[in-house]
Amino acid sequence: MSAPSTPQPAGSPRAEVQAGEPIPDEARELFARLDRIQTWSLSPAFLAIIGIGFLFTFYDIFDINVSFVQTCTQLVKGCTPEDALSSLPLPTVLNLLGYVVGTLVLSPISDRIGRRNMLLITMLVTGLGSLYSALAPDYGNFILSRTLTGVGIGADLAIVNTYVGEVSPRHSRAKYTTVVFIMSALGAFVGVWLGLFLTTEKAPWPTGLPFAIDLASGWRWMYGVGAILALVAILLRFQLPESPRWLLQRGKHQEAEAVTADMELRAAKTGPLDLATTDGVPTHWPPSRRVPYADIFTNPVYLRRMILLFCMWFIGYITVYAYASGFTSVMTSLKYPASEAGVIAAVGTIGFVAEAVIMAFIVEKLERRYWLPIATVVTFIGAVMVAFAGTSVAVSFIGAMLIFAGFNLWVSPTYALTAEHFPTRARSTGFAIVDGVGHVGGGIGILVLAPLIPHLSVFWALMLISSFMIIASVLAQFTVHTRNRSFEQVSP
Repeated sequence: MSAPSTPQPAGSPRAEVQAGEPIPDEARELFARLDRIQTWSLSPAFLAIIGIGFLFTFYDIFDINVSFVQTCTQLVKGCTPEDALSSLPLPTVLNLLGYVVGTLVLSPISDRIGRRNMLLITMLVTGLGSLYSALAPDYGNFILSRTLTGVGIGADLAIVNTYVGEVSPRHSRAKYTTVVFIMSALGAFVGVWLGLFLTTEKAPWPTGLPFAIDLASGWRWMYGVGAILALVAILLRFQLPESPRWLLQRGKHQEAEAVTADMELRAAKTGPLDLATTDGVPTHWPPSRRVPYADIFTNPVYLRRMILLFCMWFIGYITVYAYASGFTSVMTSLKYPASEAGVIAAVGTIGFVAEAVIMAFIVEKLERRYWLPIATVVTFIGAVMVAFAGTSVAVSFIGAMLIFAGFNLWVSPTYALTAEHFPTRARSTGFAIVDGVGHVGGGIGILVLAPLIPHLSVFWALMLISSFMIIASVLAQFTVHTRNRSFEQVSP
């Protein structure tokens, strides 16, 4: 017989979730077996496969950073490098609105048909959007292509983070989310440096890239590379297994047993497994809903969490996207030469890569919500250094690296935190609402900030962009303690 679940105090998540059908003993035992696994127990190749998809996703987010100056001068009549920032909001905002459409429409489908199946679809949509960008004959089609790409990326981000959280051991969900995030950093690195190589004029280092080729259609090659990366990611994702937690929610016990048994075999190679105990595993499913949104909007626990996390992401993304998509255009609007602005942004991505690698080792040392204030401090230090660098290129480079490290430092632990705040039956849906719709904050931020920045000093421009992280940091402190707790305990 399975052990009864531990009684929950009034006001706890489980106490507020109405009981539905009993969970079969075999399912409860499988949940217990999954929770006892202490290490990554799928094939290491699967972690790389997920990472390659993320590499492309962040390549596409960052490839517009440097290359857009050339895109604007070729597709927008009268556009110059100095005023390219004024044309950036439209493709950026519609790209982010595409995120909203994709994540709200496609992510909930993954709660119905499975994580792995939707990961193939989202990458296909994203790759087609990137190919469309490469072939866009005019600015209108370029904007439409960015919107289509956003549809795929928005859903992919939600589903990847849901999937990684569900197949990772509970003591290191943030760690493996961050390991995948290293590939995101590499994607950003490649997107910015390739843009510098293909779309800027050759100039002596450090005011430019001495071997840049300023290819006339360099920006088109940027998106063509993205389409190729998407194709590779699609072919590799066919090998991924389905999430065993999702399989259990859908009553597919035999398939879940097969995946779980394989995970246990791999985990046992690193040491003996603990005894599986069903203490703390729920005894009843919550009432079944035909539409995953109902599990969030009709449940006071998840509704409150959704509102809090949405506000946090919405405000935090204002800073993130002003730097991720617009740093080069921001610097050119502040009278930096395009090649020099591109170099500063490119060097900044080194900080992003270094941050992701370091965080993979230390992210589990703190509760998720504490990383956002730390990220805010790092971002402000970098912004101050860039603002007061003057003619010191070395200071500008260090400042840029700190900015890119700072505004990304909080993202991977907060990805893990967000997935942990919603139940398996609606996890992709919940992530989609708060992160996907939250991306609108990045678009609105660029719309509002773009007209103001050219009239500010470098210091006040960077202070304004960075300031939104302060509010997001405060909001994060009201989230739930999730580290080292099972999904079923945090979000029944």
